Amino acid sequence: MARLPRHFSRALPLHIILRGNNRTPIFSADADYKHFKGALLDAASRHKLAIHAYALVSNHIHLLASPGGPESVPKTMQSVGRRYVQYFNLRYDHTGTLWEGRYRATAVDTENYLLACMRYIELSPVRAGMVNHPRDYAWSSYAANAEGKDDMLITPHGLYTSLATDVCARRIAYRDLVTAAMNETVD
Repeated sequence: MARLPRHFSRALPLHIILRGNNRTPIFSADADYKHFKGALLDAASRHKLAIHAYALVSNHIHLLASPGGPESVPKTMQSVGRRYVQYFNLRYDHTGTLWEGRYRATAVDTENYLLACMRYIELSPVRAGMVNHPRDYAWSSYAANAEGKDDMLITPHGLYTSLATDVCARRIAYRDLVTAAMNETVD
């Protein structure tokens, strides 16, 4: 049976999740994260996929992204998948599938959910017990969105930029949102 086409709307960002097969690790070393991120940057640029937030966790990835066209997400994910799986299989003498099926893409349809989704993605390493604070995790967009670190992969979403007109105030407002979400999970 042929796969059903995915829904596309230029106005709706997507929360994209891709997991390792049987939830096994897809990253084992910093070089793996760097290779994946480079492949993602190249493919997203070529296929007009604006990435607003990401977390590359040991056995899965999260992206919050806005497609520029109907083929932006599938072409980007296909390109990244091919390049990264080939790299991973050669590096680790691995055979067989790396991914647990196709990526999942869920439309982010409300203004409130977009910022919540950004926080959810960037807090993924904290929830996994990998770090105590998202600033301590090198492979997410938190440093770009909350602290202003240069990250060529990130394209700020309009809702994020509307947090404040001043860049410093925007970062503070975003950090406050993340801190509030962290405190909610502790209570």
